[in-house]
Amino acid sequence: MRENIENFPKQAFPSTEQKLHQLAEEMQSIHLNQLFAEQAQRFENFSLYCEDLLFDFSKHRVNLPVIKALLLLAEAKQLKAWISRLFSVEAINYTEQRAAMHWALRLPQDSEVFPELSQQVHEQLDRMFNLVEKIHAGQYRGVTGEVIQDVVNIGVGGSDLGPLMVSHALSDFKVQTAKPLNVHFVSTMDGSQLSELLHQLRPETTLFIISSKSFGTVDTLSNAETVRLWLEKTLGQRDCVLKSHFIGVSTKPDKMTAWGIHPDHQFLLWDWVGGRYSLWSCIGLPIALQIGVEGFKALLSGAHLIDQHFQNAPFEQNIPVLMGLLGVWNTNYLNMQTHAVLPYDGRLKYFAAYLQQLEMESNGKSLQRDHQKVESSTCPIVWGEVGPNAQHAFYQLLHQGTHAVSCDFIAPVQRYNAKQFTYVENAEALIEQHHLALSNCLAQSRLLAFGNQALCENEVENLPEYKKYVGNQPSTTILVNELNPKTLGMLIALYEHKVFVQSVIWNINPFDQWGVEKGKEIANQLLPVLNGQQTDIAQFDASTQGLLKVLLGNKHG
Repeated sequence: MRENIENFPKQAFPSTEQKLHQLAEEMQSIHLNQLFAEQAQRFENFSLYCEDLLFDFSKHRVNLPVIKALLLLAEAKQLKAWISRLFSVEAINYTEQRAAMHWALRLPQDSEVFPELSQQVHEQLDRMFNLVEKIHAGQYRGVTGEVIQDVVNIGVGGSDLGPLMVSHALSDFKVQTAKPLNVHFVSTMDGSQLSELLHQLRPETTLFIISSKSFGTVDTLSNAETVRLWLEKTLGQRDCVLKSHFIGVSTKPDKMTAWGIHPDHQFLLWDWVGGRYSLWSCIGLPIALQIGVEGFKALLSGAHLIDQHFQNAPFEQNIPVLMGLLGVWNTNYLNMQTHAVLPYDGRLKYFAAYLQQLEMESNGKSLQRDHQKVESSTCPIVWGEVGPNAQHAFYQLLHQGTHAVSCDFIAPVQRYNAKQFTYVENAEALIEQHHLALSNCLAQSRLLAFGNQALCENEVENLPEYKKYVGNQPSTTILVNELNPKTLGMLIALYEHKVFVQSVIWNINPFDQWGVEKGKEIANQLLPVLNGQQTDIAQFDASTQGLLKVLLGNKHG
């Protein structure tokens, strides 16, 4: 792709958006079959490598003029300057007057860029690593002197989705510990996860991590109070119980202390870290407990590698820039309002859920930075599932439905032949299963793109209409050589920066989330009624009044 893009004539369009709309109209009559037929080197021209990661966007409904126009759009929106502003201490999150420096969480310890900032980050990381190694060695003990064998992470949103996703994705890299160590996650405010879990655990050998940036999230604190009562029922109401069995991660040390968490067991965040960007910090303690200190450092190094690529690679060779621009093309010019994430690896079970928060909480906005309404659609609805499950759930809609959907296919090239699998029985059978997953991954993207042409010619001739496929659904395929801490760090950072690219094009702030807050406030109005502390429900709408009467057993009927 480099040669073609770099040599493409640099003409200035009167209006880049106007030109893109014109190109989109032309693309309506062009099928992906035609695009591939016209360009024998299409894969070579529309794919990029970054170390162990391949980004193939050849199955998108784009040609060289479209890519050129998208790159001009990025220039017109001053994307280069915005990238520089991101990687600075500027308060680009203007509604909260904060910087957005999650990239600083993965700066190397000896970084010459913002050395004081790097020192702050690594001071907390080193404290976390010391705790991790102490727990792994069996040297961290509960109040009765028994070794900790279960760790429960209590959080919600970014304090849960990121650590849960990464811990599950890297389950093959779980480190050996002095005694078996299990990491659990609790996030639901209704207590259902916690109720089931507490029946399986022993208070004497359980450590709880309370992760909350504000240390005021009602979901998290409600679960924390429940486990405190559970511990005290068995171990007594003593300060040493709280000290031995609770770890806190927050920006609010005073609130952690007031709750009862000892200062030695508090890990600090900064206001410039958004919750959905925080897994790289001490919010990632459950990850480090799972994959060890070296594994966590490799995760950070993979993300830092992409940070460097994003800042330094020319736009035509810049993977997150192209990811973002292709998403803008699909959403704003081809009118695709949904995007499916389809990993063909069971370890990435929670990846789509993680990206739902990352993308939709960041770019689900309708006001521009100048407070004017946006003039086009912003973030598409992000959804997805592990590929084999998805094939039996919603691929029918993708292949023969009425919705245009863009897709990301994600898969590792190798599995079951690394050193950690030498002990696995029937390894050859597992390798064959991996090949089965890869064949399905490639087949599905091929059928989505090419429709009937992906079938055998004689097969198409005899097919009834209801068995035929239109195709022309665009997709990206991302391959990593192996799913490991470094490549997962790369993958996550790619999507983080893709989100930022799109926010620049749409002129919105991706780092606040005011739409999350108001529902919580309204819930606080309803809670006193349900708790019996308030009886007047006239202030609510008719539907809410009716529902409250049912929930309260017609008490107010």
